[in-house]
Amino acid sequence: MTIRTILVDDEPLAIQGLELRLQQFDDVEIIDKCINGREAIRAIKTHKPDLVFLDIQMPGFDGFSVVQGLMEVEPPLFVFVTAYSDHALRAFEAQAVDYLMKPVDESRLADTLDRVRLRLSEKQSVGEAAMLKDALAEHAPEAAADMEAEGLGGGTGGDPSSNRFEKLINIKDQGQIFRVDVDTIELIEAAGDYMVIKTGDNSLVLRETMKDLEKRLDPRRFQRVHRSTIVNLDQVKQVKPHTNGECFLVLNSGGSVKVSRSYRDVVARFVH
Repeated sequence: MTIRTILVDDEPLAIQGLELRLQQFDDVEIIDKCINGREAIRAIKTHKPDLVFLDIQMPGFDGFSVVQGLMEVEPPLFVFVTAYSDHALRAFEAQAVDYLMKPVDESRLADTLDRVRLRLSEKQSVGEAAMLKDALAEHAPEAAADMEAEGLGGGTGGDPSSNRFEKLINIKDQGQIFRVDVDTIELIEAAGDYMVIKTGDNSLVLRETMKDLEKRLDPRRFQRVHRSTIVNLDQVKQVKPHTNGECFLVLNSGGSVKVSRSYRDVVARFVH
């Protein structure tokens, strides 16, 4: 798979340096280079690239303005490149794949492109599933209904992006940014407009409602077991019955969480 790429920077030497470093990656094809934000928006809408390396501080439209200017189209993947580390939080909030400091380190660039390949592979898989669903709906509607019932249809409303659940969650806690692999999450507890994300050895606070966070997580793995608690079912090693139809889930770390009666049937479909 060729990664069709656009470079955006108001400094020609910065574009030249990044272009030189990218030459070692055979699957990266640079299809355009832009020196300001307005050019970038036009080029992205015209060429529909897979990836954009985007400088943040540029005269006129800065990098964040470019992202905002593409809200009405399907955006490419973005990697922000800048000389200023204080933009890192906004970059991750803008759902950037990564954030690179100038001058770009070659090993960091290689790691970034690995993340890009993974994201593009996931996106391609979702698109193929959506096309299969459309074909089945036309030629074999019963099979399409079965796929939807099994949760294999790529989501509702024909929107393939609805099945692209988060693999990493960026959390700002105590002035630091943590990138949490969702596989390591044991449970999530609500505290007002905040979520407490608990892994086996850490607890982090995320400013987000439970309703919004649920949309970002795979419901086949993350299930609500109480009105204020979500559990990663892959982290459950034992189910202990309790009184009044309730039960406890024992987690891999040794901790436990009570499942209220109203949610027990939901959990029973996934935990045996």
